[in-house]
Parts: sequence; structure tokens; C-alpha cells
Amino acid sequence: MKNKKILAMIIGVIVALVIGIVLFYHWGISAPSSQDEEVIVQIEQGSNASTILNTLDEAGLVNNKLCGKIFLKLNSYDHLQANTYIFNKNMSLSKIYSIMNDPDSKYILQSKLTIKEGNTIPQVAEAFAKILGVSTDEVIKQWEDKDYLNSLINEYWFIDKSILNNQLMYPLEGYLYPETYFVTGDEPNLKDMTKLALDMMDKKLTPYKEDIEKMGWSVHEFLSFVSVVERESLFDKDRPEIAGVFMNRLKKGEKLQSDITVNYALQRTGVNVSIKQTQVDSPYNTYRYAGLPIGAISTVSEKTIKDCINYSHHDYFFFFAKEDGTVIYSKTYGEHKKAVKENKWY
Repeated sequence: MKNKKILAMIIGVIVALVIGIVLFYHWGISAPSSQDEEVIVQIEQGSNASTILNTLDEAGLVNNKLCGKIFLKLNSYDHLQANTYIFNKNMSLSKIYSIMNDPDSKYILQSKLTIKEGNTIPQVAEAFAKILGVSTDEVIKQWEDKDYLNSLINEYWFIDKSILNNQLMYPLEGYLYPETYFVTGDEPNLKDMTKLALDMMDKKLTPYKEDIEKMGWSVHEFLSFVSVVERESLFDKDRPEIAGVFMNRLKKGEKLQSDITVNYALQRTGVNVSIKQTQVDSPYNTYRYAGLPIGAISTVSEKTIKDCINYSHHDYFFFFAKEDGTVIYSKTYGEHKKAVKENKWY
């Protein structure tokens, strides 16, 4: 009887050990993450399954390298192809090797699109045009097509009929999220590439949906506000303060008087604006018209979105940036005039 108990215990230990090894193996070759996180991996010509495993491990796509080696012993991949792939951390080792063994164009990097923070639609359209091999005007024309815009209104919660306003300079200004996007597919097209930027904006805005509603603005109005703060702020630390200045002005019914909005209305760059330029008759000109500009004036980043929601509460109504970017805040116009006189550099 005693020997049977010992034997049963030994068998139990062996079974538990086998189960543990099997579970460890399956964990080792499973996806490293449940989150959606793209990873660019370049597989060089002449790479074999083993050297590719090293590359994948360095890219953070392998849970356990030993398990990966066992996986390769148990499976045969004879047609692994060199390419620059877009993998994801939610992919298992089996999925990744299957893609390389029989490549699908949707996982192969064709080109890279970069939309920068604070860029305007013409600048963004230029980046799209270079990849597509078309003119900037063709891109903008598509982004102004009413049928296309209506389809976006139906698809995205944060886009409403505000973008159909004929006074807008560019309907999608402020809606395309600034990020580096990796374009796949045999023939990238404008609508698919635009969807990448809009999907990312959806992802970035959704966590702040209730916060925006509490501010009493539509998303269109909120993005207009955020874009002004984006363009007016040189350093991250100043954004909540500058947002607070503009919020104080709005609450008191004063004009924002943002030079950046004047420059946007004139479609020019630079810092300085003349008194004559501040009188330009444009719904973007916050010197001439009270409240927010009619639409956004640039792309906006998540950090600026967050800073505008969590704007600083203070008593400042004016600010002036020195040549080194340092911002001087003032409570009264008299203090502001003095700060400008003492520090003006342009």
C-alpha cells in the first residue's frame, strides 16, 4: 500500500511537471501582449528561421527564446521571405512565422507617412501626396468632397456637420492626428491613408469624450481651441497656462487676439503681425471676431488635448513669449504692454 502511494505521488508529480512544461511552452510562443502595438521588423535577405528568431526577440515579439527554438524544431518554414514587416505584439510566434512564410501585403511596409504636430492641412496634404505620387491639390480636393465628408460624419462620432461649413478653409483641419503611420498594401490609396489618421484621432479623443462634453463645447469647437494652444505654445510646460489665459478671455467675453489665427487666416507663417493684418475679415481672425475661430488651425497632439482639458486656473489675461521662448504672463493690459516693450524681439 505504501509503495502504491509513493508511486501515485511520483506519477502526480510527473503529470504536474508535464502540464507545467506544456503550459510554459504555449506561453513562450504566445503573443507577448494583448494590446495593439505595431512593431516594424526588417528581415534581411538570407536570414534563416533561427536568425529571424533573434531579430524577433530583439523587437520584443518573443515571450521566451528557448520556447521559440523548440517551436522551430517542431515546425518547418521553408519559404521565409525577406521584407520589412509590420507585426504586432498581440501576434503569436506561429502567426508571425506564417506571415513571413506566405507574405500578405497588408503586413509589408510600403512607405512611412509622418504628420507633424502643429502642421496645417496643406503641409499634411503634401506628406500624403509624396507617398501617393499625386499633387497636393488632388489630396485637398478629395478632403473637400462633400460626399466623402458626409461619409466621415456617418463613420466617426467626433465628426459632425460643422465640417460642411463653407467658410472653413479646410474641412478636415485639426482632425488628422499627428503621428508616424506605416503604410501597407500593394497600392496605398488616399482614403485608406486618411482613415489611419482619423482612426488614431478616434483612439486619442475617445478617453476625453466626457471631459469635452463637460466643457460645453462640440468636438469641433474643442479642436479649434486646442489648435490655437498648440500653435501658441513653444514648450509643453506652457500649454496649461496659455490655455488658461485663453479660457479666461472666453469666459469674460473678450477676444482671444491670437496672432497665430491671423497668420492662418492669411495662410502665412511667422510670428509678427501688423495692425493692418489683424483687421483681415476672416472667421479665423480672433482679433476681429470674439470667441473661437470657425475651425481648427492645425493638427493637435494628445498632450495638448490633455493640457486644454486640465488648463491652469489663474488670473492672467495676457502672455508674451520672449526670444528664448520664455513666456511672461500678465493680469492687466498695462502689465502686458510693459512686458512687450521690455522684451520684444521681432
